[in-house]
Amino acid sequence: EDVIGGWGSKELAPRRESCWSMNRFAILVSMASNTNVLMHLVASAYSIANKAGRIVRKVMAGGDLGIVEKCGANDLQTKADRLVQMSICSSLSRKFPKMTIIGEEELPSEEVNEELIEDGQCEEILKKTCPPQYNAIREEELVVWVDPLDGTKEYTEGLLDHVTVLIGIAYEGKAIAGVINQPYYNYEAGADAALGRTIWGVLGLGAFGFQLKEVPAGKHIITTTRSHSSKLVNDCISAMNPDAVVRVGGAGNKIIQLVEGKASAYVFASPGCKKWDTCAPEAILHAVGGKLTDIHGNFYNYNKEVKHMNSGGVLATLRNHDYYATRVPEAVKQALVS
Repeated sequence: EDVIGGWGSKELAPRRESCWSMNRFAILVSMASNTNVLMHLVASAYSIANKAGRIVRKVMAGGDLGIVEKCGANDLQTKADRLVQMSICSSLSRKFPKMTIIGEEELPSEEVNEELIEDGQCEEILKKTCPPQYNAIREEELVVWVDPLDGTKEYTEGLLDHVTVLIGIAYEGKAIAGVINQPYYNYEAGADAALGRTIWGVLGLGAFGFQLKEVPAGKHIITTTRSHSSKLVNDCISAMNPDAVVRVGGAGNKIIQLVEGKASAYVFASPGCKKWDTCAPEAILHAVGGKLTDIHGNFYNYNKEVKHMNSGGVLATLRNHDYYATRVPEAVKQALVS
């Protein structure tokens, strides 16, 4: 697409080259003044997440998932988890060596294959103006939380639309930006369909790559865990008297359901998920006016010293957070330490 636009008439054609040169110069000057560490990081994370999606698909196509159990049958790791984490963490650390990066997988230190490195960045993101409150951020003040394959169990079971790659960015303990890649978005649209998409968001700027939609007014549709259910989880959901309950895998997938109008609340009354599961989704949800807290209504802290477990569970909504928060039973609150 032409950056300037409007080049349909022949009369304008002779002037196109000079106008384009002037326009390109203006764009470069604008980019130089408007971009900073945060926007460069998000632009890089976008390209890195795209590469991660390609790795996820390549491993699946190869047929050998290399599955190992970490802490039981519901806590799995695959070859895709390992390769994607190496790709994301190594690619980011080369560009941003002073930044703290925390990944889900505990991997041995080894030389990373150059084929896993992504050094590109999304130029469209660099054209965006950084929210002023983040203009002075220094690289060493940022913490990145990486889930290389959110929904690993579903990946191994062929439930491919549940799978996401999550790159969350935190500043002063707050999730301020996130990138989510869906490697298999559109995979049921036929053999010729283009697979995958990447959505991203920055607090104070907005979220991009999807069509924001809300559940019809008055409808209460809850999305929750597919593979980590419990009496506590189910008691909490029942107390909210939902019209429907959707059980799917992956925290990233559940937040996408909220912003695309497929669910009105994500309820998980359990200490099961971790900071790398919620940082990127929370940033994108908050960027469009939603809210993610623990079951008690407290926000999570994402600084580099915090414990990784989200002990207080998750309660996330695009709208009407208080409606669900006030219906959490006291017994559930007492059972979950925030």
